[in-house]
Formats: sequence, C-alpha cells, structure tokens
Amino acid sequence: METWEISTLANGLRIVTTPMPSTQAVSVNIFVGVGSRSEPARLNGITHFLEHMVFKGTERRPDAILIAQEIEGAGGTLNAYTNKEFTCYWNIVPYDRFETALDVAADMLLNSKLEQSEIERECPVVQQELKRNHDNPGAWAGRLIGTAVYGEQPSGWDVGGPVELIPTWSRPDFIEHIGEWYKPSNIVLSVAGNVTHQQVVQLATPLFSGMQDGSLPSIVPYDGSVTGQRVVTDSRAIDQCTMYLGLPIFGRDDPDRFAIRIMNDVLGAGMSSRLFREVRERRGLAYSIGSGYGYLADAGVFTISAGVNRDKLRETISVCLEETEKLLTQTVPPEELRKAKDHNIGRFRLSLETAFSLGQRHGELLLTKGAIESVEQVVSQIEAVTADEVTAVAKRVIVREKLHCAVVGPGLDEGEIEAAMA
Repeated sequence: METWEISTLANGLRIVTTPMPSTQAVSVNIFVGVGSRSEPARLNGITHFLEHMVFKGTERRPDAILIAQEIEGAGGTLNAYTNKEFTCYWNIVPYDRFETALDVAADMLLNSKLEQSEIERECPVVQQELKRNHDNPGAWAGRLIGTAVYGEQPSGWDVGGPVELIPTWSRPDFIEHIGEWYKPSNIVLSVAGNVTHQQVVQLATPLFSGMQDGSLPSIVPYDGSVTGQRVVTDSRAIDQCTMYLGLPIFGRDDPDRFAIRIMNDVLGAGMSSRLFREVRERRGLAYSIGSGYGYLADAGVFTISAGVNRDKLRETISVCLEETEKLLTQTVPPEELRKAKDHNIGRFRLSLETAFSLGQRHGELLLTKGAIESVEQVVSQIEAVTADEVTAVAKRVIVREKLHCAVVGPGLDEGEIEAAMA
C-alpha cells in the first residue's frame, strides 16, 4: 500500500513524501504550476525555454556540466519537462545521495544565473528541439490535432512556441516570468523512495523557506466556442500517413473521468481493443492504431491515431468513426466491460512500481488537484463504472460536428478527408 505525508511550509510551499523503505532509490520532483497556457502571446514558449536555462548554472555550480556531474556522478539521472499547465524538474539518485539531490534541485530552481550569453547560446538548441518535433511526423500530427481542437487560444498554443519567437527574448523576460509564477504556493516538492518525511522536511525547510509568496496572474479560461480548422494537413514526401482524429472533452476533475477511462479502454487501448481488432487484425489497414486522451484543468482532447498507407487513409478514417460510433447505440456487453476494467486497473497498478512514478503521480496530483487519491480510491471508482455510464459519456463526447482531423503524410487532399468525416 502506498502511503504519503504532506507538509506545508510557512510560505505556502507544499512537500509530499512517499516512503518506500525497500528501494535503493530516491526520486526528487519539483512541480511548478506554470506552462504554455500561462504565457502571453509574445512569450509563448518561454516556460519551456526557462526549463532549459535552469540547468545552465548557479553561483555555487557555475555551469551545466557541474550540475549534471553532481547527479550523474552518483549514478543518478536528472531532467525536466514542460507541458501546458506545469513544469517539472526531477532527478533520481541512490538513496544515500538524497541530500545532494535535493540541494542540487533547489539550487537550480532558486539560483539559476540566467546569463544573457547562455540564453543566446541555448537559443539555437531550443530551436533545434522544436524543429526535431516538426520533423517527426507522429509527434507533429499530435501537435496539430491539439491546435485544431483547442483553436487559437492559450489552451491550444504549442508548449515550445513558434520557432521564430525564441530569439526575441532576453534575460529580463525570464526574470519577469519567474517572478510572476515561481511562487512557493505554486510549487510542490514531491520526494519518493527510501527516505522519511521528517528527513525531507528537515532538509527542504532551510532550502525553500526564503522564497517570498504572492498572488499569481490569472490564466485565460478555455473557451469551447473557439476551435481551429476541422481538417489540418501537412503534405510531405514520406511513405506513410500519421492520422489523428480529435474531439474536445471535459477537464480533469469532471465526474465522467472514470467512465471515459473505460470507454477509451474498450475502444482503443491495447491489442484487445475494438479499434485494434477491426482496423489492424480484421482489415489490415494500419500497423499502429489506438485512442487516448489528455486533460487540462477545464478542458481536454480525446484522440484516435493511426499510421496508415496513403491509399488506405480514407477507409481508415471511416472505419475508425464507424467503430467509435457503435458506442453511441450499443451498450458494452458485461464480459467486455469486465475485461476493460481489469486491463485499465492492471495497467494503472503496474504504472506505479517505482520511486519515480510515485513521486511524479503524487506531486502532479497535489499541484493540479490539491489532493491525492489513493490507488484503491481510483480502483473502486473504475470498478463502479456501469455500461450505461460508458454509453452516456460516449454520447457526451462523440459528436461528429465537433470532430477534427490532422494528417501528416504524402499527397494529402483535405476534401477527401472531409468526405471521410462526413
């Protein structure tokens, strides 16, 4: 059974620990509640760029090599990521190096030098990262569907921002961004592994207590009336099409969140799913096929994706929609519902086997929801989903008029794709 403890420092910074006495590892994760939807248009992508800059050196550790060596020299790993709503800086070390790991993480977060020369040196690196994403058809199609469903509003902006904006920022932009968002009440320190709560709080308190809290800027709420193009294509001379179908859904706290888990499992999660059986096994239309979803606080996107030959694109879209819309009229049979629940619960349990996975889960939940649901609470709510609830959430989400499609591949015809979606 996973157990955790939460403490809040006087300045509002929250600390959650998940002791795992039998592991050799400790995972340190610092979550900051700022992402691409927190940015003004002229700074779209700066949160992600800042994530890079935090690794570039502090007064005590003047360059990126010294920061990396402290963690990697202990056999550990360090990295970070940014999404639309938060940034996470993390490292994993052997448990006897925890003190160093926490000190490095805090030093990076609070004391980054952000030298103008380093910003200029990192600028082409960030641009290359964004160009690499563009060059990967699967990754790019995934970006395009999000932009299509959310439209031109902060929820729909790309996390990395436009490549051409990157060189326009200088040190004062980064300082201002940190000043607005890096407030202790907007930060969660999540530590999981072979440590005690007392140990973490004792070491973290002097490191983070000097931070001054304050109010946060407001975030532009999602506007469901704003959407992007119904069909977005990017024609390239490559062998295969990557196709995404996308639909807007609700935010992460919606009561239907467990029903959509099961709906997704039935439709497109794994080799037993309906889409896999129909699109790949029966018809041989695609090698990769599946469905999924992602949440923001107040919105989300449900997707179906496939990698297909150009001459099979229209048929694949039609078959995917046909299979999806069966959920609107045909109740999921008891045996299939049971299998979907078992599959979903099993994958969920197995995803929480490591110090890193628990540190990530508990930090993200505390930051985004303000509370942590236990594994058994989640399992019991999955178990409680009925076939009627799956049908109801399907009717809520699967609406042809709200459907979008993004395709990256050779010789694409938007009219043909529109016809397949009609």
